[in-house]
Amino acid sequence: MDALEARARFHELREKDGPVSSLELDEIWAALATVRPEDILGEWKGGEFHTGHPLNGALAKAGWYGKTFTSVHDAKPLMCRNAEGELYSDLKLGKGEASLWTVEFRGESTATMVYDGQPVLDHFKRVDDTALMGIMNVKGVPDEGPFFYFFLERAPEAPHGGPRAGEGS
Repeated sequence: MDALEARARFHELREKDGPVSSLELDEIWAALATVRPEDILGEWKGGEFHTGHPLNGALAKAGWYGKTFTSVHDAKPLMCRNAEGELYSDLKLGKGEASLWTVEFRGESTATMVYDGQPVLDHFKRVDDTALMGIMNVKGVPDEGPFFYFFLERAPEAPHGGPRAGEGS
């Protein structure tokens, strides 16, 4: 699969309402270009691929909106919406926030979000100028997975709203 085919298939699977094969997602991942941390700064709206991973559906229940990368040292992995629809960084669920690093994964160095309070790494590759593919890697998961596959799209609106979870109003 070349990069053009990978992009097209990514967008098809992103719209799919039903199960997606992690093997096919791995083929897409392998064909995509790596990305540098400073190239992904900004606000991103997220979604997940339904592969049967135990986390499938859990982020939606938490009100997950996406991720915000203010700088390489200031990454908010779990931007969520509260009952009033306001965005906030869920510090409790994320056990803190994160930072962006270049980390080797599957033989390639690419932008990776390293969580501050838990052994979680989110690796990213570029689909196109407005989309990223992500693979969540957790300490203790074998090289073959299972991994949590997700995507990020440049946010159509800048996140704004209330205080961060864990902070006063």
